[in-house]
Amino acid sequence: MTMHQTIEAKIRDALLPSHLEVLNESHMHNVPPGSESHFKLIIVSDQFEGLARVRRHQQVNGVLATELKGSIHALSLQTLTPSEWSERNGTVLASPACLGGSKFEHNA
Repeated sequence: MTMHQTIEAKIRDALLPSHLEVLNESHMHNVPPGSESHFKLIIVSDQFEGLARVRRHQQVNGVLATELKGSIHALSLQTLTPSEWSERNGTVLASPACLGGSKFEHNA
């Protein structure tokens, strides 16, 4: 199972989202081709009702704790309730450009 598939399955099982996008943004960073290290998640779930953004992110981080300790280097989260998603008309924030940097560059 790929990291993408693992993330999708765990989020679907734990948060029962009405909308879920798992975007592998690794190609936007200084990593080898085919990497699965940088992800953006757009999650719309009733389970976020009444929770502050930080609590929503903690919930997602808890679901993906094993993956975050392993091969996931970066995780961008947009966690919304169905009403927030509706207010945004299904639009999401664009990911910023990578500012570069690699552990190899810093050690040179």
